[in-house]
Amino acid sequence: MASLALAQSPPAADTGKKIFESQCALCHGQNGGGGRGPSLLRPKLDKAPDEAALRGVIENGIPPEMPGAWQLHPREVAALAGYVKALGAQPVEAIPGDPARGVQVYQRSGCPGCHIVDGQGEGLGPELSTIGSRRNAAYLRSTVLRPADGLPDNFHYVSIQLSKGSAIKGIRVNEDSFTIQIKDARGLFHSFEKSDIKELKPLPKETPMPSYEKTLSASDLDDLVAYLAARRVK
Repeated sequence: MASLALAQSPPAADTGKKIFESQCALCHGQNGGGGRGPSLLRPKLDKAPDEAALRGVIENGIPPEMPGAWQLHPREVAALAGYVKALGAQPVEAIPGDPARGVQVYQRSGCPGCHIVDGQGEGLGPELSTIGSRRNAAYLRSTVLRPADGLPDNFHYVSIQLSKGSAIKGIRVNEDSFTIQIKDARGLFHSFEKSDIKELKPLPKETPMPSYEKTLSASDLDDLVAYLAARRVK
């Protein structure tokens, strides 16, 4: 009976794939190319440099963004870890566009005003030095065209009207019962006592990043996405 049961058990790769599609693909993309969560299509993951570390991340999660898979049996964790590691061996996407021309599009579109690449630029938005290892081309294209559509759950853009003074908008970086800290469009940090705030207004459908849907040509968009997708972990 034991040998029969073993013969009927699905291969570990199939088990890992089914678990990934049902529990991980929502954030990491159906093929692991990224979405709300980072891309897994690279040989070495920042939070899990080897398979033992990857199993730990799967079991325990990465609070607060990624929950732990406490419900999985150790054999299922091992199968899922093996499948994720195999994803990293997949080839880089073949996409249209010229990364060299994309550098010029990136510069003239004002992207360095909010993003850092290799130490150059301002830090209001996320760093893009290795963005191609974390996000797939489809996600990058969508974000350039409609940045408000793919905001992560932990992104909070707010407007603060002080009791004495003008209003200020920024990204919330921390908040407790008495204070709130935000980062403004220049990348500067501000801390406010809530007792000094007249109105604190969430802006759930807004982002400081403008849409380039009507300002970039199709070829410029292809070049920009190609440049960003090529920014990968070496």
